[in-house]
Amino acid sequence: MAAGRSGLLHATTGSGKTYAVWMGALGRARPGPGLQVLWLTPMRALAADTTRALNLPLPDLAPTWQAGQRTGDTPSAERARQERRWPAALVTTPESLSLMLTREHARDELAGVHTVIVDEWHELLASKRGTQVQLALARLRRWHPGLVVWGLSATLGNLDEAMATLCGPGGQLVRGRIDKRLVIDTLLPHEPGRFSWGGHLGAQMQQPVVEEIDKAETTLVFTNTRSQAEIWYQLLLEARPDWAGVVALHHGSLDRETRDWVERGLKDGRLKAVVATSSLDLGVDFLPVERVLQIGSAKGVARLLQRAGRSGHAPGRASRVTLVPTNTLELVEAAAARHAALAGQVESRSAPDKPLDVLVQHLVTVALGGGFDADALFDEVRSAPCYANLTRAEFDWALAFVERGGDSLGAYPEYHRVQRDEATGLWRVPDRGIARRHRLQVGTIVADATMTVQWMSGGKLGSIEESFIGRLSPGDHFVFAGRVLEYVRTQDMAALVRKATKPKGIVPAWAGSRMPLSSEMANAVQALLDAVDRGEVVDPELQAALPMLATQQRLSLLPRPGRLLAETLVSREGHHLFLYPFGGRNVHIGLAQLLAWRLARSRPNTFSLSVNDYGLEIVAAEPPDLAPLHDGSLFATHDLMADVLASLNSGALAQRRFREIARVAGLVFGGYPGAPKSLKQLQASSSLFWEVFRQYDRGNRLLTQAEQEVLAQELDLSRLTAVLKHMARTPLALVTLNTASPFSLPLMVERLRERLSTEKLADRLARLLADAEKAAQEPSGASRPRRARRRPT
Repeated sequence: MAAGRSGLLHATTGSGKTYAVWMGALGRARPGPGLQVLWLTPMRALAADTTRALNLPLPDLAPTWQAGQRTGDTPSAERARQERRWPAALVTTPESLSLMLTREHARDELAGVHTVIVDEWHELLASKRGTQVQLALARLRRWHPGLVVWGLSATLGNLDEAMATLCGPGGQLVRGRIDKRLVIDTLLPHEPGRFSWGGHLGAQMQQPVVEEIDKAETTLVFTNTRSQAEIWYQLLLEARPDWAGVVALHHGSLDRETRDWVERGLKDGRLKAVVATSSLDLGVDFLPVERVLQIGSAKGVARLLQRAGRSGHAPGRASRVTLVPTNTLELVEAAAARHAALAGQVESRSAPDKPLDVLVQHLVTVALGGGFDADALFDEVRSAPCYANLTRAEFDWALAFVERGGDSLGAYPEYHRVQRDEATGLWRVPDRGIARRHRLQVGTIVADATMTVQWMSGGKLGSIEESFIGRLSPGDHFVFAGRVLEYVRTQDMAALVRKATKPKGIVPAWAGSRMPLSSEMANAVQALLDAVDRGEVVDPELQAALPMLATQQRLSLLPRPGRLLAETLVSREGHHLFLYPFGGRNVHIGLAQLLAWRLARSRPNTFSLSVNDYGLEIVAAEPPDLAPLHDGSLFATHDLMADVLASLNSGALAQRRFREIARVAGLVFGGYPGAPKSLKQLQASSSLFWEVFRQYDRGNRLLTQAEQEVLAQELDLSRLTAVLKHMARTPLALVTLNTASPFSLPLMVERLRERLSTEKLADRLARLLADAEKAAQEPSGASRPRRARRRPT
C-alpha cells in the first residue's frame, strides 16, 4: 500500500486483516481536513463494528483523524454534520456510496480520497451490488488515477479472478499464512433411522443442542433461513424457560433496535446464545463467542468456514463449528463438508456480465453528480471489469433509454430522466422530482414489499413480507421476533398485532430462503458415498448414517461417481422415475421439467415433479417410454436452449425476473418514505412495462437481460449443461423398486408436502414408512430389486 499498489488480502477470520489494511491506509495519510479513506462493507451491522475497530488506535496513531459511518441507519442529523465536515475515513455501503455520487459536488467532496477498502469482497463479488461497487470505483479512479483499492476476504476459491474484478490488471495478492486450528465436528443423533426426510431429526436434536449450549459461555446458533431461526429460538426456550432474556434471536427482518441490542449483548458477553441467520455470519467481531452450532447443512464450504470463524475470532484461538443434522442424509453432508473445508475446496464466485439495469441506474446517478460527457463515460464504464465487453451500441441504447424512455415511453416525461445541456455538452437530470425519486431507490437490493409488524400500542417488532400478511385473517396466530402473535388488522401498511392467547402459530416462509448444494459439496458427498460402497466407513457421521446407507444398498444402490442411479417405482400415485445427478436444487428444478417435457414428446403424459439437492422425481400418470433414458438421448445437449425454453414457462420466469430489473433500472418507483407502494402495485407496474415492451419495443435490452438472467441464475444453464453432459457419459444403473428407497423417500415427501395438510401428510408418510420398513427387514433376497445397466453414449 505504501508503494501505491492495489490488491486482495486473503486470510483466515480473526487474523487481523482489518488492521493490516487500516495501518496501510494510515501510512498514506495526507495533512489537512477532508475525506481520505472509504471503507465499503456489505452489511450495516458490520459497518458499526468496523467503525468502532478503526477508531480504537486513532488517538495514538492519528490523533487528528476520525472514522465515521454512513449507512441507511445513519440519522439525518449525523449525515448533515458529516457534510459540513467530512471525517478522514468513512465506513459505508455500496448503496450509500452511490448516493454520495449523486450529490452535485460529489467530485469536490471526494477529491481527497486516496484509498478504498472493500471488506468481505466475496459477499459482494457475484451480485449486482458488486457491479455497483465496480462502477463507483471506475468513477473514483477517473478522478484519482492513483487510487489504491484493496479487497478483504477469508473464503474465496478463485482469488486471481476476484482480485482482477476489483482491482483490474496488476493487482497484488497477499495471502496471510497464519496457522489457525479449525475444528469441524457433528452432533450425532441417537436414532438416525433407516429412512429420513427434510426436518426428520429436528425434534430429536433439541435436547442435545441445549446440552451443547449449556457447556459454553456464549454460543452462536446459525440456521439457513429466518423461518428456521424462529423455530429453533422457540425450541430452546421451550426446553429451558430459565434462559429467557439470555437467549436471543437475530435476523434481517427484526427491528434495528432489537438487532443492535443483540449485537451489544454478544460483545459484552451478556447472552448465553443467539439464534441467527446470515445476518451475523460476516466479519463482526464477537470475542466472547466460544462455540458455533450450524443447524442443518451449510450447503457450501465458504459459508461453513465463514460461520466457523465467528468463534475464536482472534489470533491464536481455535475456531470450532458443530454441525447439527436435521435429517440423516445431512450426516453425510457434514462429513463431506469437513473433508472439503480441510482440503481448501472453497467455492468460486464470478461477477455478473454487464447488467444493463445497473448501468441505466448508474447513468442517472452520474448525471445527478455533476453531469457526464457520453464518450468519456463510455470509456470509464468499460474500465470496470464486468463491463469490459460493453459495446458502444449497448451503451447508446442505455443512454437513449434514460433520455427518452427508449422506443415506447417517449410520451411520458417522467422517463425523460437525463438531458444534454447544450451549453456545456454534459448530460444532466433536468427535473427535481426525478432526482428525488432516483435517490430514494438507489441500489440493487430488490426484495418483495414488506409490512411493518407492530403492537397495537405502537412498538415495532420488525418487518415481514406483505404476501404472508395478505394470507392471514384477523385472529390468526403466527410466530415472529421470537413470539407467538395474534394478527388484528392491517392499517397504513403495518400489520397490527397483540400477544397471542395460543402457544403455537404459523411460521412465516420468507421468499428465496432455500440454498442449493454447491458443486464442491456435491462432489465431496459423492466421494464419501463411493467410499461407503467400497466398505470404507471411517467418519463417525458415516457410521451413524450406516443403517440408512445399508438399507439403500439393500433395496437399491448407492449413487456414486461413475454410476448414474435411476430408480423406478409403481404406486397408486402413478409411475415414478427417480434420478440422482447431484446437481443442486436450482439445477434440478430446470432439469426435472426438461426431462419430463422430453419424455412427453414421444408419448403425451401428465407429470408431477419433485426435487432436492441430490436428485429429482418424475411421477407419470401413464407408463412413460423410457427408451430415451436407456439410449442416453434424454440427456442430449444439442438444441438445449430451445428445449429449456420450451419445457419451462420461461415467459413467466422472465417476467418475474423483469420485476427486479425494472426496479433497479428506475422504471418502477417503490414509493416515498411513509407511503410505500404495495406489492400488488409494484407487480402491476412492472407487468405493464413488460407487456408494453413486448408489444411495442421488442428490441428492449432489458427484456433480453431478464431472459438471460433466468437461464444463467435461476436455472444455472451452464451447470445444467455440465450436469447433462455428465449424465450422458456416465453408465446408467436402473433399479426397479418394490418400495421407496431411503434416497427416494425424501423426494416423495417433498412432493406430498406441497399438496397435503400436515395431518394428511403424517398419515401418508406413516403408510410409506411401514411399507419401506417391512421391505428393509425382509430376509436377504426376498425383496431384491431388478437392476439393468446401459453403457454410456
